[in-house]
Amino acid sequence: MTYEPQQPEQLSKTGKPMVPATPRDVAHIRIGSFALLAALAIGGLAFAGGLVWLSVVMVVLALVAAVDIAVAIRRQNQSRRTRGGMTEAG
Repeated sequence: MTYEPQQPEQLSKTGKPMVPATPRDVAHIRIGSFALLAALAIGGLAFAGGLVWLSVVMVVLALVAAVDIAVAIRRQNQSRRTRGGMTEAG
């Protein structure tokens, strides 16, 4: 094993740890990606089974999930730029 020097965690002025992403953004990305994959899978199966109306509903939900993920990623990137790469957790 190689030795890596341990760097102390950065703290904000209020004493909270500084992290590159807020928990809210991480939750939006993770839950949104699960919803996106589920909606596409259900939509594909519904289309194969002849339930076109369900396919349309799932495509709309997949688009909503994709937009939500894109907004969360954009919010993370803006936060990193404005706060010098780190944001306050919690």
